[in-house]
Amino acid sequence: MPSPSSFHIVHADYANPAHASALVSLLDAYACDPMGGAKPLSEFAKLNLVSALAARPQAFSVLAFAPGDATGDSELPVGLVNCIEGFSTFACRPLVNVHDIAVLSGYRGQRVAEKMLLLVEKIARQRGACKLTLEVLEGNAGAIKLYHRVGFENYQLDPALGDARFLQKWLG
Repeated sequence: MPSPSSFHIVHADYANPAHASALVSLLDAYACDPMGGAKPLSEFAKLNLVSALAARPQAFSVLAFAPGDATGDSELPVGLVNCIEGFSTFACRPLVNVHDIAVLSGYRGQRVAEKMLLLVEKIARQRGACKLTLEVLEGNAGAIKLYHRVGFENYQLDPALGDARFLQKWLG
């Protein structure tokens, strides 16, 4: 098992075929995980995701690679964070929503996600963002512990009104 310092964390280049392949395979692995919905990505998503992200200047991704094996194989993609820039009207500045965080199961517990989030924060600061946001399932205790450890807090404006909730409405 690699040491935490041996992981290679990079700002993904959507035009790089190795990065594009890693992004799709890692997101598909996450989608198949119970925390990602336990269903593989559609063929449409697999074929079009990278070009759709590349067409959006507000999107960026971070990848984590582990060293290859002793036979000289290249680095192995093990982690992914997809981010989408939004806008805070109250701060009148960009914000960055951490949309997907995935680490392959055999590499969890080695601070891979923490290292990726450090680069996400650096990129967000370079973009002038006022904050990072993310959503997490209540039952994902490990992820919640990580997010609190790296500085995320439950969102609330007034404790008397409680925490904000993330809601969705599918449009088809």
